[in-house]
Amino acid sequence: MASQILILIVLLALFNGWMYLQQPSMIFFPQKELDETPAAWGLEYEEISLLTADNVKLHGWYLPDAGSRKALLFFHGNAGNISHRGSSVEIFHRLGMNVLIFDYRGFGTSQGEPDESGLYEDARAAWRFLQEEKGFDSKDIILFGRSLGGAVASKLASEVHPAGLILESSFSSARDMADAIMPLISRVVFLRFNLNTLNIIDRIRCPLLVLHGPQDEVIPFRQGEKIFKAAREPKTFVTLQGGHNGGYLLSQPAYEQALEAFIRTISDSSDPRASLR
Repeated sequence: MASQILILIVLLALFNGWMYLQQPSMIFFPQKELDETPAAWGLEYEEISLLTADNVKLHGWYLPDAGSRKALLFFHGNAGNISHRGSSVEIFHRLGMNVLIFDYRGFGTSQGEPDESGLYEDARAAWRFLQEEKGFDSKDIILFGRSLGGAVASKLASEVHPAGLILESSFSSARDMADAIMPLISRVVFLRFNLNTLNIIDRIRCPLLVLHGPQDEVIPFRQGEKIFKAAREPKTFVTLQGGHNGGYLLSQPAYEQALEAFIRTISDSSDPRASLR
């Protein structure tokens, strides 16, 4: 009996070791090659370079709107790179936002390899860029995170004081995702990443907009509901149509109208005379 237990422990340890090494490739799906630039979207842009506190050089694009006082810091999902976010960037540009979108370490032409602490450093570097290089005050910067980007945006929002936070189709934690994908195995696996938005959402004091769809086949709808329930007021929940990757497009025009209303509410609350432009 004792030998059987020992064998089980050894097998479990070996399995955990293998899973530990595999987890980055199970979570991050970066693409190195940029398929297009914002010029293909009909938008003016500036190539920008960010240097993180741990000396990793990141690549991004800054898309200006000369008449706008507001900036949107865009955190994309776990696959591809910034060249695949044109339809989203176009929406925020139409809404009168200066947009900064960048690739995390290991994505696109950014240096390094993706990991949780590194992504948080990447977010801080992008925040500093908007403040120090572009001169935006924190009250004029809105954070937007889709899917994995929601965890990164939430972490940054818990450390700084943005004007608002938008979380779209985002998960509540890595543990909740593991439980949803492999409910039995997740009980015996050590998770290398936390990515725990649920644990920090109550520290965030800016207005919050959560968007999620019941038909999301990647991240369960209940996880978006959990985030929203745990968050402080003021907060708004919008139900999307369609699946994980295309829900925001299938939900038009209501999707864009919800974003516009949220952004305008932030502008009006900070200055009764203010507008997006």
